[in-house]
Amino acid sequence: MQATDTRRKIIVGAFILLGIAIFILGVFTLGSQKKAFVKSFTVDVVFNDIQGLKTGNNVWFSGVKIGTIKKIQFFGTSQVQVFLNIEEEAHKYIHKDASASISSDGLIGNKIIVITGGTPKFPFVEDGDRLRVNTTLSTDDIMKTFQVNNKNLVDVTSDFKILAKSLVEGKGTVGALLTDEQIASDFKAIVVNLKTTTASANKMAAELDKFTKTLNTKGGLTDKLLTDTAVFAKLQASVNELQKTANSASELTENLNKASSKLTQTDNAVGVLLNDQKTAEQVKTIMLNMETSSKKLDENLEALQHNFLLRGFFKKKAKAEAAATDAKKE
Repeated sequence: MQATDTRRKIIVGAFILLGIAIFILGVFTLGSQKKAFVKSFTVDVVFNDIQGLKTGNNVWFSGVKIGTIKKIQFFGTSQVQVFLNIEEEAHKYIHKDASASISSDGLIGNKIIVITGGTPKFPFVEDGDRLRVNTTLSTDDIMKTFQVNNKNLVDVTSDFKILAKSLVEGKGTVGALLTDEQIASDFKAIVVNLKTTTASANKMAAELDKFTKTLNTKGGLTDKLLTDTAVFAKLQASVNELQKTANSASELTENLNKASSKLTQTDNAVGVLLNDQKTAEQVKTIMLNMETSSKKLDENLEALQHNFLLRGFFKKKAKAEAAATDAKKE
């Protein structure tokens, strides 16, 4: 009987020890998962909306779990302050300009906080610092955007369905193009003509290119005009002379116009002769009298040559003229 009680006590004691061992192991296991026995520091973030965050949710950095949410409390009038318990080992990667945002562990997983490290030009965070908020789209915002996009897609699909029906029924210009054979044939003819026109344009461009190359031929007139400064200078001088000639001709024309205008006026001798009939008759009379007087003078000179008093003088003059003529012939 005593042996039986002793065995029972031993079995009970063994079960108690095993239970204590399992309890201690569980405590250490849960503590390791919650980072309860790891040296850490605390920072906080103030959000306008924590989107269902809870105490104990994880904190991630570059895809690695570095801590947990320690405490959540209201801040100010409507904001929420979240305290983060972060492992000391991650301290050397997080700078003071780091930011925190709310995300999800998978598409429908628990909410988490994601920290970005910041830039090296800032010092590392310290215990009690406050991180700034990285305002990114939340899962709810993304779902709302999806809903709006889906509605827009439904509207576009409905409109396209109506448009396709109109095209099949031949409504509108595009529908007529798709269903009317005559319009289709005309459109084909337009395309053919356009193709022909394009070919002609290409041919013309080729000819123009060929002509341009001939202009650039070394030693040609165009080449000299474009490249030879001496030829260009001569051409410019010729143009200047031509301009002077044109200016002279213009002045001459102006002078002739002035002279011709004078001919129609009676304030000058030529104008009087051309426009005054009485003066013209007088001039004609004077010319007739001069002609008559000249004729009479010739007759008087002829009579003087036969006068015996002057006959010797005229004979000597005639001999002198004949001698001069003979001398010139020799």
